[in-house]
Amino acid sequence: SKKKGLSFEEKRARMMEIFFETKDVFQLKDLEKIAPKEKGITSMSVKEILQSLVDDGMVDTDRIGTSNYFWAFPSKALHARKRKLEELESQFEESNQKKEALQKSIEKSKIGREDT
Repeated sequence: SKKKGLSFEEKRARMMEIFFETKDVFQLKDLEKIAPKEKGITSMSVKEILQSLVDDGMVDTDRIGTSNYFWAFPSKALHARKRKLEELESQFEESNQKKEALQKSIEKSKIGREDT
């Protein structure tokens, strides 16, 4: 049977595993060597995957001299998830308060409008 390639999301997850398992800083050429061997990501797609992770703020990058360095640490991912969770919880709370206010407003509107 023919081997099916990895989906884009699977490649992204595997790329993050490289960073989290090694807790190291890499250059693009290093990742292009490591990813195919360890995670089965084709070296041709490494740059595209890496750029999408950088764009989403999951991997940090910095230019030092003429080289670009990439890194991502598990603690940063944890903090990002906690921040996102807190943000969603506060939005949920605000929505609940709006809903309650609208329910009260509906109840007030019904007064004096009984069916005849």
